Amino acid sequence: MPSTQKPMRYGHTEGHTDVCFDDIGSCIVTCGSDGDVRIWENLDDDDPKSINVGEKAYSFALKNGRLVTAVSNNTVQIHTFPEGAPDGILTRFTTNANHVVFNRDGTKIAAGSSDFMVKVVEVTDSSQQKTFRGHDAPVLSLSFDPQDAFLTSASCDGSVRVWKISDQTCVTSWPLLQKCNDVINAKSICRLAWQPKSGKLLAVPAEKVVKLYRRETWDNQFDLSDNFITQTLSIVTWSPCGQYVAAGSVDGCIAVWNVDTQECVERMKHEKGYTICGLAWHPKGGQIAYTDTEGNLGLLENVCNRDGKKSSGKVSSAVTKDYNDLFDEDDDFLNTDLIEPRSSPRVVSNEEDDDDDDLMLASGHPRHRGAIIEDDENSLDTALMKVNSNLEKDDDNDQDGSIPVLPVSTTQRPFYDGPMPTPQQKPFQSGSTPSHLTHRFMVWNSIGIIRCYNDEQDNAIDVEFHDTSIHHATHLPNSLNHTMADLSSEAILLACESTEELASKLHCVHFSSWDSNKEWTVDMPKDEDIEAICLGQGWAACATSAMLTRVFTIGGVQKEIFSLPGPVVSMAGHGEQLVVIYHRGTGFDGDQCLGVQLIELGKKKRQVLHGNPLPLTRKSYLMWVGFSAEGTPCYVDSEGIVKMLNRGLGNTWIPVCDTREYCKGKSDHYWVIGIHENPQQLRCIPCKGARFPPTLPRPAVAILSFKLPYCQITTEKGQMEEQFWRSVVFHNHLDYLSKNGYEYDENAKNEAAKEQQELLMKLFALSCKLEREFRCVELADLMTQNAVNLAIKYASRSRKLILAQRLSEMAVEKATEMAAPEEDEEEEEEDDFRNHLNAGYSNSTTEWSQPRVRNLLHEQDMEDSKEADAVEEVEEMQKLRQNPFCKTVGLPEMSTPKSAVITSSSQGRVNPFKVSANQKDPTAHSANILDNMSKFSKNTPTPNSRAVNKQKSPVIKPLIPKPKSKQALAATFFQPRPPRAGDKAVEEKAENILPEIQAAPTENTENKRPKTGFQMWLEENRESILADNPDLEEADIIKEGMSRFRVLSSDERMVWTEKAKGGAAGNSAEAKKRKRPADAKNEGKEKLEEKSKEDSSLPKKRKPLDPSTNVRLSAFAFKQS
Repeated sequence: MPSTQKPMRYGHTEGHTDVCFDDIGSCIVTCGSDGDVRIWENLDDDDPKSINVGEKAYSFALKNGRLVTAVSNNTVQIHTFPEGAPDGILTRFTTNANHVVFNRDGTKIAAGSSDFMVKVVEVTDSSQQKTFRGHDAPVLSLSFDPQDAFLTSASCDGSVRVWKISDQTCVTSWPLLQKCNDVINAKSICRLAWQPKSGKLLAVPAEKVVKLYRRETWDNQFDLSDNFITQTLSIVTWSPCGQYVAAGSVDGCIAVWNVDTQECVERMKHEKGYTICGLAWHPKGGQIAYTDTEGNLGLLENVCNRDGKKSSGKVSSAVTKDYNDLFDEDDDFLNTDLIEPRSSPRVVSNEEDDDDDDLMLASGHPRHRGAIIEDDENSLDTALMKVNSNLEKDDDNDQDGSIPVLPVSTTQRPFYDGPMPTPQQKPFQSGSTPSHLTHRFMVWNSIGIIRCYNDEQDNAIDVEFHDTSIHHATHLPNSLNHTMADLSSEAILLACESTEELASKLHCVHFSSWDSNKEWTVDMPKDEDIEAICLGQGWAACATSAMLTRVFTIGGVQKEIFSLPGPVVSMAGHGEQLVVIYHRGTGFDGDQCLGVQLIELGKKKRQVLHGNPLPLTRKSYLMWVGFSAEGTPCYVDSEGIVKMLNRGLGNTWIPVCDTREYCKGKSDHYWVIGIHENPQQLRCIPCKGARFPPTLPRPAVAILSFKLPYCQITTEKGQMEEQFWRSVVFHNHLDYLSKNGYEYDENAKNEAAKEQQELLMKLFALSCKLEREFRCVELADLMTQNAVNLAIKYASRSRKLILAQRLSEMAVEKATEMAAPEEDEEEEEEDDFRNHLNAGYSNSTTEWSQPRVRNLLHEQDMEDSKEADAVEEVEEMQKLRQNPFCKTVGLPEMSTPKSAVITSSSQGRVNPFKVSANQKDPTAHSANILDNMSKFSKNTPTPNSRAVNKQKSPVIKPLIPKPKSKQALAATFFQPRPPRAGDKAVEEKAENILPEIQAAPTENTENKRPKTGFQMWLEENRESILADNPDLEEADIIKEGMSRFRVLSSDERMVWTEKAKGGAAGNSAEAKKRKRPADAKNEGKEKLEEKSKEDSSLPKKRKPLDPSTNVRLSAFAFKQS
C-alpha cells in the first residue's frame, strides 16, 4: 500500500527547524529558530508542551531522557526530558554550533560549530572532551558510527571527513560539496548518516544522489538516485531496520530507497515546495516526520508498508505493548557488530507494523508466534531446532535488518554481567578550566590568576596577582603552547606536552630571585610527558607519564625523584608539603579508585600519607585538590563535597562542606579556588548551569561557610556539637605549625580553646537540664581541668551531688595527669585517646590551659565587703534553677572559678551559694565564663604564683571520701580524706616533679576563704533551728537561717560582720608571714613543716572552733614521709 501524506501544520517561526521521535516513538519533538523545543503527542496535537532553551535553537538531539540543544549563545546545553529542567552546559564554542548528535548509547555527544571545530563530549562528565581540527570552514553536520569508532563531518569547505575518535585523526576525506563561506550560503546542510546497528555503510547526500561508502575500505559502493529528484539533496536518514534510506531535497521532495535492490520505493512532494531540513523515522518504522525551513511539521504514514495494513494515525503509544515489543527491545543487544555463526536463527522483521502477529522465518515459511509462547520454557529450544533446520542462506545474502530470535549461546559470545569498570579520570591542574577552551584559566588560587588566550590573534598567557606588592601583572608569550600552570609568591611554573619535534618542557619564571636570570627550562626525557605540576616554598615538582615525580629547587637544581604507584591525577604544594593524587587501580560502577601521598620536603623528609585510598563520594571524581591557606590538605569531588585532613584523628579525611546545599539549580555548581581555616572561609565561584566559569566577564568570588555533616543539626545539642568539633578540626593546624617550628598566632590558639570550652560548658548545662548525668561526665572528659572545675560547681548548685563527686574524681585524675613527667607524656602522645578527644591539643601544662593566677589577699578583701551577698546568692540561685542558660548573669558560679575546687569547702560546712565578692563588680556580669584563662609561664614561678600553687596542691592528690548519706554528702563531698598508704607515693611524685606546687599541711585551713557574718551567725544558731525543725536537710537549714538572719536589726547584723572581719584580719596577717622568697623554697622544707605546726596553734578566729569543725578541718592534714 502506498504511503499517505498528512497535511502539514505550523510548528515554529520561520527558519531552520529540526525534528525527531523520542526513544519509544510516543511523541514527536521539534525545535526551531524561536528558541523553543516542542513535544507533540501527534500531528493533531493543538497544545504541545514547550521548553524554551534559548533565543534561537540551531539543532537538538534526544536520547535516554536527555535533551541536548545547540543554542545562540555559542553553547551546547542539556535539559532533562520531558520535564525540560536545565542540567548544565556541556561545551562552549566561540561561535554558534550548527549540529549536535548523540552516539548510539547516549553517553557522548558530538557538536560542530561555525568556528571550524568539532567536539566530542562525555555527557556525564563534560570535562572529558575531544576536539577535532582540520576543517577550513564552518561545520555543517555530523554523524556517529554505531560502534563509536568513527565520526563523520561535513563542512562548508566542500569536504566530508571521517575521523577516528580514539586518536582524533582524519581517516579519509571526500570533496563532495560546493564550497561556501557560511552555513547561510550553503546549498545543502548535508545531513549524513551511518547504517544503524552494523555501521557497514555511510550515506552522504551529494548533489542529486545519495552516495554510499563502505566501512573500513571507504570505497563508494553505489549511488541511489531517481528521476523524481531534480534539485540538490540536503538530508538523509536510515530506517531503524537499516534496509531503507530516505532523503529530502531543497525543493521539498522526499524519496525512499530499498538499499538491497537500490530501487526507489516511495516518492512524496512537499505541498508548497519548501526546503526539507528535518527528517526522522519512527523507532519502529512505518512513519517519517519531516520539517521545512518555514517551521512547518509534516508526517508520512505507512512508509514501505508491504502488508497493506494501516498504521494508526497517532504516534504509536508506549502504553500498549504486544509480543513484538518483547523481541524489539532486545534488538540493540542482539545486533551489535558480531560475526554470527551460519546456524544463527534469523527472521525478517516487519518493524513498521505493530499489529503483525506472524514471524517470517528467513526461509519464508510463516510460523505463528503462539507456537513459541503456548508451551513451557522448553518450547523455545524446540523452536530453535526447527528454525535451525530451515536455515540455508548464505551470509552475503543476509539482510542487515534481520533479527535473531534468541541470543547467541555463551560458547559463541561470553557475556559478562558484573560491575563495569570506570574509565580513569584524566590528569588535571586544580583551579584550571578545560584545556580545549580558547580562553581559559590555567590556574586561579590564593596568590593570583593565570589566563591563557589561544585564538587567531594571539597565543599568550596573562598573570595577575591579587596582591600587587608580591609582583606586578605579567604578559608572557605562549609559543610553546603551555597547557599547565601554577603560581606561588615566588615563581610562575609552566609546562607543555611533547610534540613530534619537541620534548615536554618545564618552564619556571622565578620572579622573586635576586639575580638577573629569572627563568629556567628543563626538557623531559624522550617519551615522557609532564601531566601535573605544582609549586611549594623553595621547590617545584612535576609528575610525568612515566609515573615519576620530579622535584626541583626554585632555582632549577634537580632534587629527588620518586616513582608513583599509578598514573597521576593531580598534585599540589604548600610550604614544605607535597600532595600527589594518583590512580591506585580501576574503579567500578562509576567510582574512581584514587590514592594519596603526602610528603614533607623540609629538613626532616618524611611521608605522612603512604598511598592511602582517597575517599570520594559514590560515582564522583576529583575536581580540586590543594591546601588551605594554613597548610591543611583538602580536596573537592564532583558532587561538591569538600573534605579536609583531620590531623587530630590519625590523618583521616572529614567532610567540612557540601557546596550543593548552596546551589539553587540542579545544574549549578561552585568552582573552588581557595580554603581558609582562620577565618573559616570557602572561596569559590558560582557557575550557573556549568561546572567552570568563563574568563569573561570576570567571575565574582563567593564565600561559603563550613558545616560538618553532624546529625540533628537543627537541635540545640546538634548545633553545639557541630560547632565544637568544627572548631577542633579547624584549629588542628595550630598544633601542626607549633610542632614543626612555624610561627603561629598564640592568641588564635587561646581563643579556639576558650571557644571550645565554652561550647562544652553549654552542652554540659544542657545535659544537666535534661537529667543526662552520664552524658555530663562524657562531656567533662573533653574539658580542660579548669572547665571541669566550673562543671563541678554547676553540678553542685544544680543539686546533682553524685555527678559532682564523679566530676571531682575526674578533676583529680586530670590534675595527676598534668603532674606526670613530660617525657612520659611525649611517649604516650601517639596512643593516648585523650589526644583524639581533644583533637590534638596537648594535655601537658601549656600556657593557655593554666588557670588564672589569683591574688589571695585581694580575694580576701573582696570577700569581706558585705554580708548582704548571701541574700543575692539565693535569688541568683533560684534564677539559675529556672533557667540554667541565663546569659545575663553568665552562670555566676562560673564567672570566677576556683583554681582548686577541693579547698573551697574546707570550712565546717559547705555553702553551695557562696559566690566570690568580685562578682558584684559590674564587669563581672558581662565577662565571659572563660575569661579567666590567662597564660603564665610554668618554668618561671613568681612568689604570687607560688602562693596560688600552694592553694592548688590538694587538687593533685586523689583524696575524696565516699559519702555515707545524703546529708553527709551535702556537707563533705568536696572534703579531702586522710591519705592511704598508696596515696603517699602519688604525693611524693607530685612534689618531686612540681616543687613549686608544695603545700604545708595546715596552710589549707588557714588560707581558706574567710567566713561571712551570716555564716558565723548560722553556726551559733544552727541548734535552735534544728530544734524547731528537726527534719530539715542542710539546704533547708540554710534557707531557714537566711530568713531569720534577715529579721535581725541592722545593728545586730553589723556586729556579726565585724566578728567576721576580725577573723579575716588575723588570717591575712598570718598569710603574709608565711610568704617565702623563691630561692629559699627547697632549702627550707623541714623548717617550713615546723613553722606550719607553730602557725596552726596560733589563734585564727575570735571565736573558738567547735569540735565538729576541728574534726573536719583535720581531714586536710596529711603526713609526709
